Amino acid sequence: MNKKYFIPILVMVMFLFMFAAGCAPDEEPAEPVDEPEEVEAVDGEPIKIGVVGPMDFIQGEHHWFGAQLAQEEINERGGVMVGEQQRPIELIQADTNEILSVEDAISAVERVITRDGVDFIVGGFRTESVLGMQDVAMDYQTIFMGCGAIHPELCNRVAEDYDRYKYWFRVTPLNSYNVGEASFHQLENVAEIMLEDLGIEELRVALLFEMIVGWDPILEEAQDRLPEMGMEIVGTWRPSQMADDVRSELTAIENAEAHLIFSFLSGPVGVAFGRQWGEMEVPAAVVGVNVEAQKAGYWEATAGHGEYDNTLNFYGGVEINELSLPFWERFQERFGEHPIYNAGTYEAILILAEAIERAGTIDPDAVVDELEQTDMELPQGRVVFTEDHDISWGPDYSTTVGSQWLDGELKVVWPWGWEGITYDGTVRYRIPPWVVEKWQ
Repeated sequence: MNKKYFIPILVMVMFLFMFAAGCAPDEEPAEPVDEPEEVEAVDGEPIKIGVVGPMDFIQGEHHWFGAQLAQEEINERGGVMVGEQQRPIELIQADTNEILSVEDAISAVERVITRDGVDFIVGGFRTESVLGMQDVAMDYQTIFMGCGAIHPELCNRVAEDYDRYKYWFRVTPLNSYNVGEASFHQLENVAEIMLEDLGIEELRVALLFEMIVGWDPILEEAQDRLPEMGMEIVGTWRPSQMADDVRSELTAIENAEAHLIFSFLSGPVGVAFGRQWGEMEVPAAVVGVNVEAQKAGYWEATAGHGEYDNTLNFYGGVEINELSLPFWERFQERFGEHPIYNAGTYEAILILAEAIERAGTIDPDAVVDELEQTDMELPQGRVVFTEDHDISWGPDYSTTVGSQWLDGELKVVWPWGWEGITYDGTVRYRIPPWVVEKWQ
């Protein structure tokens, strides 16, 4: 055969053979397979959750991290059972820029509801902004699980105008009053150790409160409470949340001969404070809240000068319950960070998922009814909402923990026998050596 015809004919023969084979019936037709309910469920319409926070800052970053971890866990088991259908979680990130702009925060929430069509919202950090964000969510009857803003007014609104504000719930942190109570107990623990180890008769305390509205109730209470605790207040300093230099405040505190700094810092100023306090070796121990000190990156950010800094915390790497350590370890493995309290979006989404399953719908009014019945063990402890949709605090609920940087690691130092509680893994608070040298 002529070679120029051979190859085309060969190709045609092969094509016909393949076509015939493809059309031939199977020798044993396969039995039809009934798809399990889970397969149909996974393909259900996603439940959209807006994760709102200041994404350029550690607080918003942990809002997103916590939400991702919850989404992964829920979707890996098939999603959320809504009636007879299992629906996956879809997250939509919204950068609120709320540390710097209330207007940006309000606009971000408006967009995520109207443009992105979210069913629920989790997150929020700065009270001044969240008050406006809350109003927008309430306008659209969108459930908003707060994971950052501290001021009691957010939940007071629920008590005062339930029909409008019932869609708001706070998951983290405690409100200002309860953060204050936990901090006073933590201060009491540190004071006892200083009195015992240093032999000081009366402790002098400097009040260092970042200039935000969320700290105002605690500052007011501290001004009355500390003298009742036998402590002298030497002065009050209120740096900006964005300050990158607090040496003048620290110098003034040292000149006032304070033994203790009762500090409350939630913004970037916390890094400057920890670094400069350590560099200057200000002879006053620190106790209170420093959100920046909750993160693993604090050690590097302060070049190790944050050693001995002390902060109230939600997740400290101790056994609050059987869920606490696994969550702490999973979070670190997944994101290379300690979860700060804004990672409570993880718990918020788990709470939401359970409430939705009990309600059998994502209708907000039905879900609110179920959220009000929440009683769950979560990494922070037992979560039960109060009548005004705040998180319950105390020995039987979420206690919080006090953490201190020791030898380059974040260790839990409180509760230390408070209400009979000392969590496994807790160590004794350690006074900075330069403070010991100054006052012993």
